[in-house]
Amino acid sequence: MPVSNHKGIVVLAATNRPETLDQALLRPGRFDRRIPVELPDLAGREAILQIHATDVKMERGIDLGIIARSTPGASGADLANIINEAALRAVRFGRSRVTQEDLLESVDVVIAGEKKKSTVLSPHEKEVVSYHETGHAIVAAMQKGSAPVSKITIVPRTSGALGFTMQVEEDEHFLTTRQEAKDKIAVLCGGRAAEELIFNEMTTGASNDIEKATQLARAMVTQYGMSDKFGMVQLGQPASRYLGGGQQLTCSEGTAQEIDAEVQALVEEGHQTALRTLRENRFKLHEIAHYLQRKETITGEEFMNILTRDDGFAPKMPAPEQ
Repeated sequence: MPVSNHKGIVVLAATNRPETLDQALLRPGRFDRRIPVELPDLAGREAILQIHATDVKMERGIDLGIIARSTPGASGADLANIINEAALRAVRFGRSRVTQEDLLESVDVVIAGEKKKSTVLSPHEKEVVSYHETGHAIVAAMQKGSAPVSKITIVPRTSGALGFTMQVEEDEHFLTTRQEAKDKIAVLCGGRAAEELIFNEMTTGASNDIEKATQLARAMVTQYGMSDKFGMVQLGQPASRYLGGGQQLTCSEGTAQEIDAEVQALVEEGHQTALRTLRENRFKLHEIAHYLQRKETITGEEFMNILTRDDGFAPKMPAPEQ
């Protein structure tokens, strides 16, 4: 009986473009099993952090669950980098063990980059950024079911961000309703709305917010069937999810123009929601922005304490929707 030289050999291959593979490669007996490697979920992220944390000395009571909840969409490499950055930070501060603060700061480093100490904002720019980030935070706090604000900072980062507002979901969600998508657009519009309301001016600081709001609104129309005008019709060809996703429109030129109008209407609706919310909470917008300007970084708890406390002479603010 002849002996096969190939017995016990398994051939593995990896690609980010599975849709381009020749079907001849995918027939039974060839590459006949596909194993998608997705980004880890909440439990997976915590497990990965636990694995990498075993190589690092940490203080007792470290809660890696908080870090896992703060990093939706992070890959295994990102999570390993967070642990490594936390260890480096502890060494820089002359400590032999990593603290919870080291881990939280390392999340910011991986997401937005290191603090850029060479960037010194003028007093006016610092004020604008303070109102911009406070605008995001207040609109987020007033939206039903929105993720709680966990941090607001106006410290420039090496990624180019002059500040950011971080929201952390209490639980992981896999579905988004139409209203939740519209609320996210309103939150993204909150920074620009604050600039318009307080300074009667626009800056380039909202460029990334505009990009994200437009992408989400376009996905609602062309991908998620959340448009009253077009309904449940796919109007685009999904691009590879392994290469950043996105869509290419597969419709007539006239329909494409109508899609643009729908997208513009969704973003403008979010913009008006943000403006209305900030007008109703103008007093708190001033108070929190001034506090942020002095401290540069505040926690979600500090933010909510100021937002919800009764200041006596302040106009009564509508309670956040439940």
